[in-house]
Amino acid sequence: MQTDSYRHKGMRRGLIKVLQEKGIRDPRVLAAVEAVPRHFFFEKAFLEQAYQDKAFPIGEGQTISQPYTVAFQTELMQLKPTDRVLEIGTGSGYQCAVLLQLTQQVYTIEYNRPLYEKAVMFFKKYGLKPHTFHGDGSEGLPAHAPYDKIIVTAGAPGVPRSLVRQLTLGGSLIIPVGNEKSQKMMRITRVEEGEFTREEFHSFKFVPLLGKSGWDSTL
Repeated sequence: MQTDSYRHKGMRRGLIKVLQEKGIRDPRVLAAVEAVPRHFFFEKAFLEQAYQDKAFPIGEGQTISQPYTVAFQTELMQLKPTDRVLEIGTGSGYQCAVLLQLTQQVYTIEYNRPLYEKAVMFFKKYGLKPHTFHGDGSEGLPAHAPYDKIIVTAGAPGVPRSLVRQLTLGGSLIIPVGNEKSQKMMRITRVEEGEFTREEFHSFKFVPLLGKSGWDSTL
C-alpha cells in the first residue's frame, strides 16, 4: 500500500491551484479532489505524472482522466450528500473515489473486465465502498435505478435513452457527446416525466463509450 506523504499533499495543493486557475469554483469539489491521493492510481515510477493536469494511460486502451475533466464533470453534477449516483465507466477508479468524497451512494459499472477487477481490488485495498458492477454501462444499471445523478466518463455518439429514463425527476445526466475525436460536455436534466432540458459546455476528448448504446454493440 502506498503512503500519502507531505510531499504528495503539497503536490495536490499545487494541482488545486491549477484547477482554480482553469475555472473550477465549487469548494466542495476542490476539497474532494484534494482529498484523493491520485498517485495511488499510478505505478511508483510515474509519481511525477500523478499531479500533472493530464490524462495518463492505465492499460486496456483506457486512461485515468485529466484532473480538470474530473473536477469539471463533478462540478456540473452539483452533488448533494444524499444523492444516489451512477458512474458509467469505472476505469481506474479515480473519478469514483472523488465522488465518494461527496456522497456515499455511488454505483459504478465498467465494461472492461480486467479494469473492473483491478478497480474492485483497489477499492477494497483502500477501504472505499462503492457498489461495483461489470457490464454494459451504456445501458445504465436499471436494476438499481432511479438515480439523482448519472455521470458518463467516455465519449458517446448520442445521449442513450436508457440513461435518461433512469433519472429521478430533477435528476441530471453528465455526458460527453460527439464523434470519436471530440465531444461536447452535456448536462441533461429531467424536469418532468417526459421533459428534459439540455445544456452544452466545453469540448473534451474521451475514450469511446463501449456497449449497445455506445460505439461497440458486441456485448
